[in-house]
Amino acid sequence: MSSDKKHYSISLLIFIIMVSLGCLDRGSKTNQNFENNSFPLTFKEYQEAEDPNIPKQDEWTAVPHSLQASFGSTDMRYSKSVPPGLEKTESWRGTAWKGERISAQIVLWASGNAGRISLQTNGLENSTGEKIDPENVKAHFVRYVLTDEFADGCGGRKKENFEVHLAADVIDKVETLEMETKTTRPIWVTIDVPSNTPPDEYKGKITIIPEQGKALKLNINIEVQDLVLPPASEWSYHLDLWQNPYAAARVHNVTLWSQEHFARMKPLMTMLAEAGQKCITTSIVNKPWNGQTQDHFESMINWKKQRDGSWEYDYTNFDRWVEFAHEIGITEQINCYTMVPWEMSFRFYDEEQGKFDTIKALSGTQEYNDLWEPFLVDFARHLKSKNWFEKTTIAMDERPMEDMKHVINLVKSVDPEYKITLAGDYHEEIADEIYDLCLTSSINLPKEVMNKRSSAGKHTTYYTCCVEPYPNNFTFSPPAEGTWQAWYAANKGYNGYLRWAYNSWVINPMIDSRFRTWPAGDTYLVYPDARSSIRFERIREGIQDFEKIRIIKDSMEGNGNTELMDSLNSHLRQFEISNLKNTSASDMVNIGKELINKISREL
Repeated sequence: MSSDKKHYSISLLIFIIMVSLGCLDRGSKTNQNFENNSFPLTFKEYQEAEDPNIPKQDEWTAVPHSLQASFGSTDMRYSKSVPPGLEKTESWRGTAWKGERISAQIVLWASGNAGRISLQTNGLENSTGEKIDPENVKAHFVRYVLTDEFADGCGGRKKENFEVHLAADVIDKVETLEMETKTTRPIWVTIDVPSNTPPDEYKGKITIIPEQGKALKLNINIEVQDLVLPPASEWSYHLDLWQNPYAAARVHNVTLWSQEHFARMKPLMTMLAEAGQKCITTSIVNKPWNGQTQDHFESMINWKKQRDGSWEYDYTNFDRWVEFAHEIGITEQINCYTMVPWEMSFRFYDEEQGKFDTIKALSGTQEYNDLWEPFLVDFARHLKSKNWFEKTTIAMDERPMEDMKHVINLVKSVDPEYKITLAGDYHEEIADEIYDLCLTSSINLPKEVMNKRSSAGKHTTYYTCCVEPYPNNFTFSPPAEGTWQAWYAANKGYNGYLRWAYNSWVINPMIDSRFRTWPAGDTYLVYPDARSSIRFERIREGIQDFEKIRIIKDSMEGNGNTELMDSLNSHLRQFEISNLKNTSASDMVNIGKELINKISREL
């Protein structure tokens, strides 16, 4: 065999092996049809962490040996190794608009061995035979993760220096689960009421079937009111939960931007779209946040400095990520992070040197402008060619005002129609230039400023992070705080909410939610393979309340019934962060929900 043929044969063999093992990146095509990337997800039972708090055995002495079941409260996180102390309730009643999702929580416990548990839902039916199909009534086991405490909030932390315990949070998708002796196991129930459901009373049952002992049946009763909640794509709430595709690639052990990667991300992003997400998180530089998470963000745009000193930009991955999000249903805004990264260091490929290099440049300097001006020109050209320019923002996160001034001047000098996003403090000098302004929860922006921004078609939202002990979305936070946050937005005049991490997962997110820097759960709200959480479901619930309040106000405007509207506005004014010191989020939210239900019956 000749040398050329030998080399060819070896190359062909290597190619065949790589294809068979899936080593080649099959996601490099720009016109990929994401709908065809269906890699089936399998949900296997996994081992939870042991409870660090050893319970007293005598707490289980009075508990029956056989499986017990009762409705509990969605406001509670029930401890795994402690009896729930519930007065058994076998019936639950909820109220919903057409098109709304409502939730309930069932609690199981036993001192003896119940074996494996399975769940059965049969849908709901009214007295005339109209049905809410079983596919709209779902029951899932709630799993436990390790969590810690707020303590110092932001800043580095060693796990051993903080109190650790188990928290109920993961809403799993396994069909059966082993019920351990002397343990408690919550079940999360969701009912999605179809928008064409006739208003009426609907009844149904959920059956809990243990391997050992008799099946238990619990009753569900729902009042469906004669009002319709629009689909999530039409919600006005400006939800901005930052997505991390790099974390998904690592946790699922798939090649970044491959078909498998998009397939794993699809149900996760779909769940986000169904909660009303408006923004696509993109990274236009390497490590915009200096790698603060377990999986740092790389640049979705490849920067190359050519031999003649000019710049070339490859938008392939950026385009595929945006197109993917669009197909999922997240279409309103593309946020590009960032022109002011934390380290002010910019990575690029140097064609002359044949390797990657970095430029360190401060905003306002000539070196900085020389770096960014050609990019902004070319980026605008590219975005306009894709019809994305009007929905794209150059986004900054907690950057000083002087940096913002320099960046705004540069961006607007290139194209005055560029939009800018800022999450951070309020600076009156630059506020008019910010299209999407997200403020820290400690800021009380005057309502006239809010109204002016709204009239100009600009977004004004708020955010929470590791700073706030409450209201927050840590794995130890009271669940109702997630719902409370949207009520707070309704009171203050914000049109949405931002949380910096939808899925910036820790090393083993389904077992241990703690992180090296911030309180447990701060870096993510949901779990791998689109497992929802108590936290995420309660956030979604609050967004629905926000929309219902908006619809009610629009419906009651000018109809002369001011008493009901006054009662709702009066209660909304109670949603101040300072009031959480003495009043629980659950009390405030539940009173508000009763008011909505009462008003809805009158409309």
